[in-house]
Amino acid sequence: MNTITRMRSFKDVVKGASKDVGEICWALRKLISKLHPDATEVPRPGEPSAAYGYGGKKMSEAYAYIMPQKAYANLGFYHGANIASTDSLLEGTGKTLRHIKVHSIAMAQSAEIRAVLKAAMEERRTALGL
Repeated sequence: MNTITRMRSFKDVVKGASKDVGEICWALRKLISKLHPDATEVPRPGEPSAAYGYGGKKMSEAYAYIMPQKAYANLGFYHGANIASTDSLLEGTGKTLRHIKVHSIAMAQSAEIRAVLKAAMEERRTALGL
């Protein structure tokens, strides 16, 4: 994974989260790294979130983000409305953004989460002409 550290690190993103939520965030990061070893990671501790994609531009080159919440981790998709997935885990009604509320490490490692991430990666590859 290629981390752009100008805004700090993933550790800084999750440091304010509870132990359980932090572990979920780390599990999601590990999955993204496994599915996309060359992913560009852009931690943004001020939000707090970390974006993942094919470059450092959040809204055009990134396909997903991890954002710790009080009781779960948000796995968000910048272009989730365009994902070719019928997965009922996706939530949101915005023009493009969708997210999944990940409540456990087991859920973070599930086939459903993996499938949505793969679909999001493919959507961005296609959109960017890669």
